[in-house]
Amino acid sequence: MGAWLATLCTWVWGWPMMGLILAVGILFTIRLRCIQLRGLKTGLKTAFGPQTEAGGATPFRALCTALAATIGTGNIIGVAYAISIGGPGALFWMLLAGFLGMATQYAEGLLAVRYSSPQGGGPCIYMEQGLGRKGRVMAICYAVCAVFAGAFGIGTVAQVHGISAAVARFFAPDFQGTWGLWLFGAYRPPAVVLAGLLVTAATAAVLLGGAERIGTVAETLVPIMAAGYILLTSALLLWNWKALPMAVGQVLTGALAPKAVTGGVVGSLFIAMRQGIARGLFTNEAGMGTAAIAAGMVRGIRPGRQGLASMTGTFIDTIVLCTLTGLAIVVTGAWQQSGDGVSITNAAFVSGLPFTPSLSRFVLMVSLLLFAFATVIGWHYYAQRCLAYLTHGSRVAERLYRWLCIAAVAAAPYLSVEAVWQLADLTNGLMAFPNLLALLLLAGTVVQVTKAEYPK
Repeated sequence: MGAWLATLCTWVWGWPMMGLILAVGILFTIRLRCIQLRGLKTGLKTAFGPQTEAGGATPFRALCTALAATIGTGNIIGVAYAISIGGPGALFWMLLAGFLGMATQYAEGLLAVRYSSPQGGGPCIYMEQGLGRKGRVMAICYAVCAVFAGAFGIGTVAQVHGISAAVARFFAPDFQGTWGLWLFGAYRPPAVVLAGLLVTAATAAVLLGGAERIGTVAETLVPIMAAGYILLTSALLLWNWKALPMAVGQVLTGALAPKAVTGGVVGSLFIAMRQGIARGLFTNEAGMGTAAIAAGMVRGIRPGRQGLASMTGTFIDTIVLCTLTGLAIVVTGAWQQSGDGVSITNAAFVSGLPFTPSLSRFVLMVSLLLFAFATVIGWHYYAQRCLAYLTHGSRVAERLYRWLCIAAVAAAPYLSVEAVWQLADLTNGLMAFPNLLALLLLAGTVVQVTKAEYPK
């Protein structure tokens, strides 16, 4: 199973997919005249300024829902995973993918409002309305992948597995699998089992409350956890400021002239690029179209304006949060240690913060728990909207899917870590391809609407 998944991931995340992601980002960056730079201030004002509801969600709620889904374990574990395999240079490629992804996400947010229906907007709607019959086929493919990812991929399994790993690291750091509770063919630490049950119960309480409860929880939780994590990682970098210039140098040299570990310089460069771009998409989801589903909730706003608000999600998620995590891992030298993403990030927090090791591990555990839980509920909203598209709003299908997601959350702590990340990568790629193709075909509409709203 593992070898089969690894082969599929290698095929999906080969040069063609990475080239397509970069090409779409470059295309919109050029044709929209660096909208990431000239529109960021307006986007932040739209997202965080005075909010007015017009029969739908506000830009702030849409942004919080999108950030709830994107600010997850990828910002912590995923960054560590990428740097441990691709070296510090992977952070450079992650940031480049994030910068280009801002233009891509602007296009997604614009199209979500430009092509919307009373039930909402998003990739399925702009594919069908903007591209006609061929778009309908693409929309069905996208929706099927999104429903699968929401239950078994990036939206559930990868997140809850991150929680269980952090809990195990804190409560049972020396666990060898020779004691504990016997579940799924192995002994499990009691703390992990208890954490799994609590997360499952909390997830059920939110998901069974419907879209309104998801939006309310996201709007409350996201600002608190994002601000707290920014303060925490900024404190780590300030505490280790003397090593910061060297860390930045390692990131730049690792990206452009990587030290060959296997396969020579060209091979290690490809590894750094692949890990950086794949993890970049995992964490900011630009090109996957998911943020457009949240943007489709907004009413009474111009498409371009919502596009600017949407792209601030990638800025916060990747340019800010992933940069802070990546620099924390490089500046402390934790990336040179062996182990999984949780172990590496844990080493960075323990050695980089002026806390006791136990307190550092506790802070990491709480951060992962909040980030991952927010992602689970945000992604469920995405998958639920795609399921509604496939089933024409069937309430029976919606209820069954909610319970399927809750069951997946309950099982996630006991799955293989490699299989978890490979499955997440695979579903990401399968969702990204039809959406990226649709963005290319609708690029003319994006440029036309942008010029009409912002003629200068």
